[in-house]
Amino acid sequence: MLPVLTLVGRPNVGKSTLFNRLTRSRDALVADQPGLTRDRQYGVGRIGPRPYVVVDTGGLTDEPDGVAALMARQVRRAIEEADHLLFLVDARDGCTAGDETIVQGLRQTGKPLTLVANKIDHLDEALVLADFHRLGIGDPIPIAASLGRGVQALMERALAALPGAEPAAEEDEHRPSGIEIAVIGRPNVGKSTLINRLLGEERMVVCDEPGTTRDSVAIPFQRDGHDYVLIDTAGVRRRSRVSDLVEKFSVIKTLQSIEEAQVVILVLDARAGVSEQDATLAGHVLESGRALVMAVNKWDGLDPTQRERVREEIGRKLGFLDFASYHFISALQGSGVSQLLGSVKAAYRSATRDLPTPELNRILAAAVQEHQPPLVRGRRIKLRYAHQGGRNPPIIVIHGNQTEELPAAFQRYLINRFRRDLRLHGTPLRLELRSGENPYAGKRNPPTLSQERQRKRLLRFVKRKS
Repeated sequence: MLPVLTLVGRPNVGKSTLFNRLTRSRDALVADQPGLTRDRQYGVGRIGPRPYVVVDTGGLTDEPDGVAALMARQVRRAIEEADHLLFLVDARDGCTAGDETIVQGLRQTGKPLTLVANKIDHLDEALVLADFHRLGIGDPIPIAASLGRGVQALMERALAALPGAEPAAEEDEHRPSGIEIAVIGRPNVGKSTLINRLLGEERMVVCDEPGTTRDSVAIPFQRDGHDYVLIDTAGVRRRSRVSDLVEKFSVIKTLQSIEEAQVVILVLDARAGVSEQDATLAGHVLESGRALVMAVNKWDGLDPTQRERVREEIGRKLGFLDFASYHFISALQGSGVSQLLGSVKAAYRSATRDLPTPELNRILAAAVQEHQPPLVRGRRIKLRYAHQGGRNPPIIVIHGNQTEELPAAFQRYLINRFRRDLRLHGTPLRLELRSGENPYAGKRNPPTLSQERQRKRLLRFVKRKS
């Protein structure tokens, strides 16, 4: 097991900046705004003499209430998991009463503790560091996390106190494995509640306040012998309603999570109905080609009339997601949640499976025999053969003549036929149409059909005589 180092401190002291520096990533959202980080963020440290797990946490305040209280609970859990605590302070602010309060709580844990004075750049180190000695936890280590200054020395000192030295590892050796699942949706539809239910623990901060989750947090877990990585994302509102810079970055990270995931769970709020933003998010998933599972949350408590209205809205506004599996659930009560992972596995298998070329050609021939492609300028479009061109999403390449003229309606017919005969569930399917080159393209006077026949007869006659 890798040692676990947890970053602790007041809001806006640079914990997320140091986390990104140690993991050599941009996984943690960073902005000059207190209270930005709310959930625990885990990553594998890349700076130092050996690998380790580093945990980013929310900022601790003197009197937490509301969301701050929930954040403090997450910090306490991260402290319990830690082998070593890195207590960050802001060198520009000096030693504050909030720092002294946090230190008193950290001492009671009995965990090894290192004092880290961040933002030391452009300051008189000797003068600034002297102020932090009154905390009574040893000499502070000066760093500038944004510049990387002093970070290597910090990790050498922190890891030297931990037992079980391990040799340096490859970059991806400790990377979480499993099906990567991005949970997306509008604000306050229950994404974090659903993730906590799947994990069986209070892993994410859950509050009635919309926009509680601001960052995209990846959480590996195992269920029934299968590995998964759940990615909780920030809620996405309509662009016209997004004015805060932090929220804009949160939306960007959510869209990036869709691209990086292998399966997406789109959460809808049954009580609010299907909105335009739900359809827009579904369109992003479809464009990215990700496998999709739909979770209609807050289904409990709805009367039969309301449930029928929601089903009609789904059919009317999300009809283009006919390939996806729908689950009507209550993340808070747990009803219907256990079936989600089964659909996730089925969608992942469909999105990544190998499609045999003989089977694709058999399906194509049967589809063309039942419904012939239309005529274009008096000539029939010919679809000759097919093969697989990619996975996640599955891509089927069809070769023929005049394929660029194939109508969209006929392409949808072929997609539905392939999906039905191949038994693909939960994944979009794409067609790539290719036409053979015309040998007479660009010539001013291509030969007529009778002239071409005469030329071939003459060639055969000359061949026999020779």
